[in-house]
Amino acid sequence: MIKSPDLHSHSTASDGTLTPGALMQRAFASGVRVIALTDHDTTEGLAEARAAADALGLRLVPGVEISVTWGGRTVHIVGLNVDPENVALQAGLSRLLAYRGWRAEEIGRRLDKQGIAGAYDGAKAFSNGRLIGRTHFARFLVAQGHALDLREVFSRYLVKGKPGHVSGDWATLEESTRWITGAGGQAVIAHPARYKLTRTRLLKLLGEFRECGGVGLEVVSGSHSRDEVFNFGCLARDQRMLASAGSDYHGPDNPWIDLGRLPALPPACTPIWHDWPELDEEPSLRRVAAG
Repeated sequence: MIKSPDLHSHSTASDGTLTPGALMQRAFASGVRVIALTDHDTTEGLAEARAAADALGLRLVPGVEISVTWGGRTVHIVGLNVDPENVALQAGLSRLLAYRGWRAEEIGRRLDKQGIAGAYDGAKAFSNGRLIGRTHFARFLVAQGHALDLREVFSRYLVKGKPGHVSGDWATLEESTRWITGAGGQAVIAHPARYKLTRTRLLKLLGEFRECGGVGLEVVSGSHSRDEVFNFGCLARDQRMLASAGSDYHGPDNPWIDLGRLPALPPACTPIWHDWPELDEEPSLRRVAAG
């Protein structure tokens, strides 16, 4: 069975556990035929993913997930169909990667002060050595017995008010959308339920996002409940935004989130892929897009 597009996934180029090539193979085996690779603040995995996707007959959507500071919190903006060779996009991502490097060292220093030695080197061992994120620290802490799973690590060590938390200093909302649209892509607010915003704050975020050139809202996410999918579907419709869907897949070690297990978009939504020519050429995918 051909599944609906999965437009949010991660590889070892950021904090996923599958290489870009292995991720494409997993998508194919799961029945996904349109997949976006959206690693955090990098497009490094796209070349490998492209080669694997072409060999398998998959439609790879080149993407990225950009970290943004908005209203004193971190939000994530997914870019779909971006040109990874775009100079302005790469300059912006290079800045974020440099900050990520400093942040990783600072997290290591703060955990060391709490008696957890070797956290930076441990996290680096779980990463590709170029991008070290909080998830890599979480995997190290679980391996060392400081917590039972990744969720417990974040709640005990890595969120605001906890020993290993470092406030983000990311791109602005305007910068992220400018980099994405300037690279020929579409900007989408990722997993909005995770930000736990009041409706007033959420509408403010959506309004500013649209003013900056953003067009999409991730209605279906691996972290969204059935009710959240329905509510964000209604919101996307009311705000005249395109609806996106993505698992936010990071690897088989998170079995509750997998490729190809996404519910359908609510029928009132306009899918972000509704006018992508690649889907128009494939009748079975066109039926999926139409719900």
